Formats: sequence, C-alpha cells, structure tokens
Amino acid sequence: MDRIAEVKRVTKETDILIKLNLDGEGKSSVDTGIGFFNHMLEGFSKHGFFDLDVKIKGDLEVDGHHTVEDAGIVLGTAIKEAVGDKKGIKRYGYFVLPMDDALALCAVDLCGRPYLQFDCTFPNDMVGDFDTSLVKEFFYAVSYSAAMNIHIKMLSGENSHHMIEAIFKAFAKALDDASAMDNRIKDVLSTKGSL
Repeated sequence: MDRIAEVKRVTKETDILIKLNLDGEGKSSVDTGIGFFNHMLEGFSKHGFFDLDVKIKGDLEVDGHHTVEDAGIVLGTAIKEAVGDKKGIKRYGYFVLPMDDALALCAVDLCGRPYLQFDCTFPNDMVGDFDTSLVKEFFYAVSYSAAMNIHIKMLSGENSHHMIEAIFKAFAKALDDASAMDNRIKDVLSTKGSL
C-alpha cells in the first residue's frame, strides 16, 4: 500500500502544492520563497525519511505568516491522507534531539484529535528572513489539519537557528516513529477500534 498524498490549496494569499511519501528515502524539493523555511522542511524530509515536494507562491510582500501557516495546513492534510485508516501503525512517537546548544523534545500521537502543546521561547525575533513566532503557528496548523497531538518542549537552547532546526528534526523523527508499521498491530492501536 502506497502511503502517498498530494494536496493543493489555493487562496488569495497562497498557492501551495505538497506531495508527501511517508515511506520515502528523505528526498526533497522545496521552494517556499523563504530560505530558512526551505532549510527546515528539507531537514524534516531528510531526517524523517519522507520524500517531500513543496511548491509555494505566497504573499511575501506582506510577510511570511500566510506562507508558513498555510504550509502547515497543507502538510498536515497530506500527513492525514498519507496515513490513511491508520491500521497497523504504531500511532505514538517521540524523540529528543540535540543540536549543539539546543535540546528539543517532540512527542506525537496520530489519534485523530488535534492538540498542540508548544513550550519554547526563542531569543531572536528573526532567523534570516524567517519570523521565529511562525514556528508555533506552523505546528498549530499541522496539528489541526492532521488531527494529531503534537507536544514540543525546548529542554535547553541559546541559538534560535539551532533551536528551531532541532524542533523540525525532532518532529520528523517522532512522526517517522508514529507512522511506522508494526506487524503486531492487526487493526488500529486503540481500544475504541478507530482513530
């Protein structure tokens, strides 16, 4: 069974196409118009072993908010479509990822219920041309459109670039774990019988 999704979303603010293969090799082609955001999504792809194509035309003349938030909506939708009925997946995943001064924890549950817990404050307002306040907006959008729990906690960190990169990579590793198949799970991992 191919766990691949292709999602397109067009508004007056953004035109977004995302293709996601959960069972990929970590190959990516990313063009968001925001250099640092490209770097984060490429890292997400590489470290989660997800094949990811992202093409975004956003109203960057306003700022990066619509581009980043809407990317989260589309990526979350792609995750939801790619995991499908969730039969046989591990459902939960977590990772604690070090990156120099930064230590980020991310735990996820592909439970069908949206929730974001985000415990991180960045020392800088900007990293390159990326507004650091948009990290939370991105993961909020992912959590709601994917209908998944995401808990992110910065355990330590001083450098905003390292902190954000650690978050994206920890999320990738946690999602890779949660979406992995386990042959011991014959249906869905829930006493309710559905996720």
